Amino acid sequence: MSTPKDFNDRMLSLGLARVAEQAAIASAKLVGHGDEKAADQAAVNAMREQLNMLDIAGVVVIGEGERDEAPMLYIGEEVGTGNGPGVDIALDPLEGTTLTAKDMPNALTVIAMGPRGSMLHAPDVYMDKLAIGPGYAEDTVTLDMSPAERVQALARAKGCDASDITCCILERPRHEEMIAEVRATGAAIRLITDGDVAGVMHCAEPQITGIDMYMGSGGAPEGVLAAAALKCMGGQIYGRLLFRNDDERGRAAKAGITDLNRVYKRDDMVTDHVIFAATGVTNGSILSGIKREIGWITTETLLMRSKTGSVRRVIYRNPFK
Repeated sequence: MSTPKDFNDRMLSLGLARVAEQAAIASAKLVGHGDEKAADQAAVNAMREQLNMLDIAGVVVIGEGERDEAPMLYIGEEVGTGNGPGVDIALDPLEGTTLTAKDMPNALTVIAMGPRGSMLHAPDVYMDKLAIGPGYAEDTVTLDMSPAERVQALARAKGCDASDITCCILERPRHEEMIAEVRATGAAIRLITDGDVAGVMHCAEPQITGIDMYMGSGGAPEGVLAAAALKCMGGQIYGRLLFRNDDERGRAAKAGITDLNRVYKRDDMVTDHVIFAATGVTNGSILSGIKREIGWITTETLLMRSKTGSVRRVIYRNPFK
């Protein structure tokens, strides 16, 4: 019997959940131990091992970095058995290595998969990002607006005061002026130390997370992962690549990007249907972290398919020695 070559998101989704789960389980033993590199390496090893069990001809388009910088799960690495559909894979084996090392909230393992050619090959540079949840007209907020204008525009669309809006922003010196401007509108800010994929995902479920909008600069690869999540959950994200030097502009050219000022919308970053899985490593506002009992380990995974709009929360309790 020949292996199907079409991207069967339904059949592949549970396999993708296992990939995320095993990466989380592998890194969980290092929660709170202060070793970011060891936690990340444990997640990478487990994720790679699980990916190579899947009947796919996969290529990592968003990974741990360039080949010379990342011995495993580097950009361009081929994964899977080779017997199956050609797929693009975007992943962060441990989003929040510092969060894991310090046992802080919202560390996740994250992976997305789509048909070959469906994801932006974002270079490893910064991206200016702006995201809101579902239910709003397109371009309700834009990157060309000032931070204050974004808050006011979203408040008008939501039918509330600016003081009822909560924004999520990475706590970085580069964001100090943005933070001050947002607060001057009366809006609240939830500052996060790391993990801007989770930060963007918060916008898709404001009734649960209390977050209405995400803004600020962070890694471009994480922007593609966040776009994949919103493709499934609903919501809008805008991204513009930021370049600090000629080396970073060269990375963009190598990735085939010619318009360095382009604003990418969600469906520009992820052009076809995708599946997305994220497993909690530490407790957070999106997912529960790894729970250990004598003889058992329990994970919670968010498993989503953009084709159907399905969002599953999978509790996996497994014997563990």
